Amino acid sequence: LETTQWGWFNNAQAPVLRINSGDTVVMETMMHSHNQVVPGRTIEEIKKLRTDHPGRGPHTVTGPIYVEGAEPGDVLRVRLNKIVPRAYGVNFNVPGMFGQFPKEYQDGQVKYLYLDWDKKEAEFLPGVYIPLRPFPGTIGVARKEPGQYTTVPPGEFAGNMDIRDLVAGTTLHVPEQVKGALLWSGDSHAAQGNGEVNLTAIETAYRELNMTVSVIKGKPIDFPRIETRKSWITMGFDPDLNKAWAQARAETVKFLAEQRKIAPAQAAQLMPTTSDCRISQVVNVKKGIHCFNPKQTGDKEDMERPTADTAQYYVKHAKDADLNKAMDAASMATIKFYESDKRIARLDAYGLASVAMDCRVGAISDQEKNIHCLVPKSLWRTAAKK
Repeated sequence: LETTQWGWFNNAQAPVLRINSGDTVVMETMMHSHNQVVPGRTIEEIKKLRTDHPGRGPHTVTGPIYVEGAEPGDVLRVRLNKIVPRAYGVNFNVPGMFGQFPKEYQDGQVKYLYLDWDKKEAEFLPGVYIPLRPFPGTIGVARKEPGQYTTVPPGEFAGNMDIRDLVAGTTLHVPEQVKGALLWSGDSHAAQGNGEVNLTAIETAYRELNMTVSVIKGKPIDFPRIETRKSWITMGFDPDLNKAWAQARAETVKFLAEQRKIAPAQAAQLMPTTSDCRISQVVNVKKGIHCFNPKQTGDKEDMERPTADTAQYYVKHAKDADLNKAMDAASMATIKFYESDKRIARLDAYGLASVAMDCRVGAISDQEKNIHCLVPKSLWRTAAKK
C-alpha cells in the first residue's frame, strides 16, 4: 500500500523509488481498488467500490518513480522487457454506470477467469478461447497540472491509453511534464479488444513488470508514441471520437512528415494508404484512436477492412457522418450477432466484445466515416471427441 495509489495521481506525491536514466526497474502491480477486485467479489460489491469513492478511478497504480535528470520537455523512453501476470483475470460490467452502452446494460455481471499462460489463452465461455497478450492498460508520467486527478482519462502524459499493442518488446515514448518525470503503471491487462466496450478488458495484476527507463534530451515530442518491432504508433484522445480521430490524424501526419522528410500536405495524402488506425477504447472519458505507421514499406500491419464475413473473421460494418454513431452501430451489431447467431447470453456477449472485438477505422470523409469490427472465427473451438 505504501508504494501504490488507488484511482488518482498527484504530481506532489513523494516518489517511492529513484532511478537513473538507463536503469532497469521491476515492479509489481495490484488489481483494482487496492486489490479488492479478486475472485469472490460480487458485481454489487465492485459497484459499491466506485459509488463509495466518487471521482476516483478504479485503477491501482504503482509508483511514482523519480528519474534523475528528467526535465519538462525531455522524452521518457520506457521499454517493456518482460511481463509476468497472475493466473487469474476478471471482466465485469458495472450496472448502468459505465461502458459504451450503460442504458442498454442496466444489469451488471462479473466473470472471473483462469489464465493459462502455458497455452497463452483463457476460456471466456465454454468453447470460446481468448488469446492472451498482456499489456499495461495504464502507464505514464505525472501530469503538469498541480492537484489530484482521477486515473481514468488518458492525455499527453499517456496514462490510461488502453492500447493493446503496448506489449513486452515495445517501447513507450512520452513527453515529460514535471521534473523527475514520475513514472507509474497499473490497470494491468491480460487481453483486450480494440474498443473495450463494456469498460473492462481481462483485468489482472502483474507479478513482474520489467522496464528499462531512459531520458531522451533534445528530441522533444508533444504527444505519446509507441515503437513496435515494425511500426510507430501515433494516437489521439477526446470525449468525441470525431475529435480523437482529428488528433490522431494530426499526430500521424506530423510523424509521417518527420519520418519521410516530406511536407505535411504530402504526409496527409500518404496517410490513407500507409497508416492503419484502430479504435483503442471508447470508455475512458476520453475515447482513443491509435494508428500504426510502418518503419519500412513492407512492414504494413493488417490493413484489411472487410464489410462482410471473410474466411478468417466475422465482420460488422457501419458508416455514418458521425464517427461515434458508426462505432456504436458496428459494435452493437457485433454484440447482437453473438446473441442471435452464437446463442450467447447478452452480458456475456457484451463482455466478449470488450475482450475480443477488433474495431478498425475505415475510409473517412466529412460525409461518411466507416468502422469495421472484426472478430476472429478461431475464438470458437469444438472440443475434440474422446
